[in-house]
Amino acid sequence: MKKLVTSLTLFVVIIAHAQNKVAKNNDNNVKKSTVKSVFSGYVKDKKGESLYGATIFIHDIKKSILSDKNGYFNAPSIPLGKYLVEISFIGYASFSETIDLNKDFTINVVLEESIANHDEVTVTGVASASKLKFTSQPITIVKKTELLQTTSTNIIEALSKRVPGVTALTTSPAVAKPVIRGLGYNRIVVINDGVRQEGQQWGDEHGIEIDENSVQKIEVLKGAASLMYGSDAMAGVVNILSNSTTEQGFVKGNIGYQFLDNNGLQNVYGNIAGNLNNGLNWNFYGSNKSAKDYENKYDGRVFNSRFKENNHGGYIGINKTWGYSHLLVSNFDQKLGLVEGERDAITGRFLIFSGTPDEREVTNTELNGKNFNTPYQHVQHFKISSDNNIAVGNGRLNVNLGFQRNQRKEFGDYTEPTKPELYFDLSTITYNAQFHFKEKNNWKTSVGASGMQQQNKNRAEEVLIPEYNQTDVGFFLFTKKTFTKITFNAGARYDVRTLNSKAFAEGAAVKFTAFNRSFSNISASAGISYAASQSFTLKANIARGFRAPTVAELASNGIHEGTERYEFGDNNLKSESSLQFDLGFEYNTQHFNFSTNLFLNSINNYIYYSKLASKLGGDSIVITPDGPAEAFKFRQGNTNLYGFEAKLDFHPHPLDWLHFENSFSLVTGRFQQAVDGDKNLPFMPAPRWQSELRADIKKVGNILSNFYTKIELDNVLKQNNIFTAYNTETATNGYSLINFGIGTDIVSKKNKIASIYLAINNIADIAYQNHLSRLKYTATNNSTGRDGVFNVGRNFSAKLVVPFSFKVK
Repeated sequence: MKKLVTSLTLFVVIIAHAQNKVAKNNDNNVKKSTVKSVFSGYVKDKKGESLYGATIFIHDIKKSILSDKNGYFNAPSIPLGKYLVEISFIGYASFSETIDLNKDFTINVVLEESIANHDEVTVTGVASASKLKFTSQPITIVKKTELLQTTSTNIIEALSKRVPGVTALTTSPAVAKPVIRGLGYNRIVVINDGVRQEGQQWGDEHGIEIDENSVQKIEVLKGAASLMYGSDAMAGVVNILSNSTTEQGFVKGNIGYQFLDNNGLQNVYGNIAGNLNNGLNWNFYGSNKSAKDYENKYDGRVFNSRFKENNHGGYIGINKTWGYSHLLVSNFDQKLGLVEGERDAITGRFLIFSGTPDEREVTNTELNGKNFNTPYQHVQHFKISSDNNIAVGNGRLNVNLGFQRNQRKEFGDYTEPTKPELYFDLSTITYNAQFHFKEKNNWKTSVGASGMQQQNKNRAEEVLIPEYNQTDVGFFLFTKKTFTKITFNAGARYDVRTLNSKAFAEGAAVKFTAFNRSFSNISASAGISYAASQSFTLKANIARGFRAPTVAELASNGIHEGTERYEFGDNNLKSESSLQFDLGFEYNTQHFNFSTNLFLNSINNYIYYSKLASKLGGDSIVITPDGPAEAFKFRQGNTNLYGFEAKLDFHPHPLDWLHFENSFSLVTGRFQQAVDGDKNLPFMPAPRWQSELRADIKKVGNILSNFYTKIELDNVLKQNNIFTAYNTETATNGYSLINFGIGTDIVSKKNKIASIYLAINNIADIAYQNHLSRLKYTATNNSTGRDGVFNVGRNFSAKLVVPFSFKVK
């Protein structure tokens, strides 16, 4: 730990010194010559009416301003250069264009009313901000408003409802992990405000440790993305943006409240953000959330599915003509019960203290309480980072440095409920430096280096994985060329990971032997986006990805309450490598939008776990102090994954306010060689078709704006393509859920007073099991014959958001 702190301190000092020197040099340049421009203009609609409060955002320098009551905006002191500018207004399609600001520039922009947005800007998987339609890989953007209009128990579940091809692997309403095209865990990199999120994503019961109330926008890249993010981004990237810069000259904020009736969830949150004219800007947020056990019609209340969170964080920074420097801090604190699902054999009621002399049925009072009973876990994630963008000559240098500490404690002994049986303490330093050369002849080129230093400590009696030190380092080159209708991008990256795993003994028995491993590989990507016409865009991409095995896969040897599995690692595992092909096209007109993406992903040395078979037949059982547990072991094999996503949005004229939207996603995973007679890859999400009929009305009377109402049909098909080897996986029935939502902004003299969002999920109260829910593998209810625990039943949601804003000099 001392080495980590020393390294962090040294790196901060180096960055501060370098930034101060560059800033002084650039300030001297400012005195010698004019190195800034004025960007101004008007934003109106097609009727010629001024749009008051339109946002003008320059992504690469994080500059944000608002239009006034006349639709006029003025952004002085913009560093000279070419920038992708995005202009947006709620209920209108965004405008985005690359503008040469090597001199003062004025523009008049006309926005069209539209719910579908096809001119958005992404910062994921690219060296600098890029128009979404010009990226060769499939990227989906989900904004704050869409998240508010989606009822869910966590942010990943909400994301799975908005992005075809994304599903959620769940262990409880509080824990969900993203799965992209059938791949999850350490095959997905989660980025939060420029920092790679490093918790304990290798486990089923580990969430992403990010406060969902702080999220402003999420960008999801589907497909191999190791080029920009290093090892682990084989399936894609989930880029979560929390601390966005508010408009210059304003202090703004929100106070929000959410209630879910199914589990009595109450969620109170708020934030305050400011951006002074002298360049000082900030955003601070906090939230408190608590819920009791959820219920469904088969299980009643699911004992020990309760949780609570208390989170806070934010950033403070300075934006000047030389660039910007932001300091970000976040603290995530969550307690949640771990559902065992043990029941009384006769009544079928859930048990408390199961397997002990004090075993008994749970009382109604305990089912409706919020106190935590063993087993439960306590997760704390602290993160601090520095995000810097500095003008260097004709180019720009981005430097991002982060430190995070993830502590996860599991409590399983009811006689000592405050003493952790498992305690993982993971510390990580991450760094990322990129230099963006000046655009020349429509070529944009960047070089960079990124990596991390990681250390894990075990601070409790029970140990599942060994203590270890890990170091990653990678170097990459990325370039993009824009022709008249074609955008070409390509790049390559080289990564090295070194791992030092330490020995550990329990008494006289050696549980872990020490070992050192080194993994290295080359990643590469190339693709094109061809805008055949204003309506039709064709995309193609080929990428080679890479993932080194995790310590859990290499060296696990133990059981924990989260999954009730005894896991054995294999320190001879090799790195995974993938070759993925993506082909997609988009067709967008004023009243019809259609897009589809097809993919083929071939993975060598794919790592998976399966049950161990006993030499005597049946499952292998390990006897532990807490009782017998089924044994699982990590293995490898070559695989192919293929499938597609499609999305259709029809909004016929003259009913432009009416939208009929449909999406479908399908992924199939197959081993190239059968495993115990079975070629199906384990835990592939079921095919899913989502349909939504929605009405969006810009204005209702004088006090309501942005009114919407919608009805959704969420169809999940039966999943029979399962990995039956060693009885690892079971089939899951299909189901259809009907959801309803309605909401609006309340305004006074064009100023928003409040926003209200109401919804009912699962109106028919269908009892169902998601194929990726680990709760379906809990104990059988002998009184009904049903296996496992079912998902959340009917759920009413109410959200209220009250904004405030005032102008500052």
